[in-house]
Amino acid sequence: MAGPDLTKTLLYTVNNLLQQEKYKAALAVLKGFRNGAVYGAKIRAPHALVMTFLFRSGSLKDKLKAILKATYTHSRNLACFVFTYKGLQTLQERCQGKSLQSHSFLAACVGGWLVFGDNNNINSQINMYLLSRILFALSRLAVEKGFIPQPKHDPFPLFATLVWGIVLWLFEYYPHTLQPSLQSSMDYLYHDSNVWHDITDFLVYNKPRTAA
Repeated sequence: MAGPDLTKTLLYTVNNLLQQEKYKAALAVLKGFRNGAVYGAKIRAPHALVMTFLFRSGSLKDKLKAILKATYTHSRNLACFVFTYKGLQTLQERCQGKSLQSHSFLAACVGGWLVFGDNNNINSQINMYLLSRILFALSRLAVEKGFIPQPKHDPFPLFATLVWGIVLWLFEYYPHTLQPSLQSSMDYLYHDSNVWHDITDFLVYNKPRTAA
């Protein structure tokens, strides 16, 4: 019965350690790493699955390898960023004795440079996703702080008009400037719909089925 007793003792020791206030900052960094890995895998895996089977050619094995690689890269990068960000934030707070807004900015800048500074497809998608969010947030903050007057009318229709007008203009005339995954999506929607041969690739399939 040594096994169960050892397990209970180990669990008690670990749980007791987790309750120690003096280790809370370091443990928060470790849990941040864990949450980054889990969240990265959760949001990347289904996206990679759909995009790979919709737009990527190749064998099933190649497609599965691509999905696993994309999921691993996103999960690893997010985990490393959270670890770096929280670690540097804690270090600055310990050095200066208090928490400052600059700590968050500087820690994230270092983490962004180290982790998301590599120009690849995964990092590009994540950085562009964040860019759209921070532009919205900064616009709202500018109104909140009084730097920009409160709009009298909802600006969202104008925003939507410009976004769609610009992106389709770029796609039709300068597609090389767009991210490959966006190009693939738009090709499927706007160019592939111009081509068909019979009812099968008009309604059932996007392109004619090739004989095995």
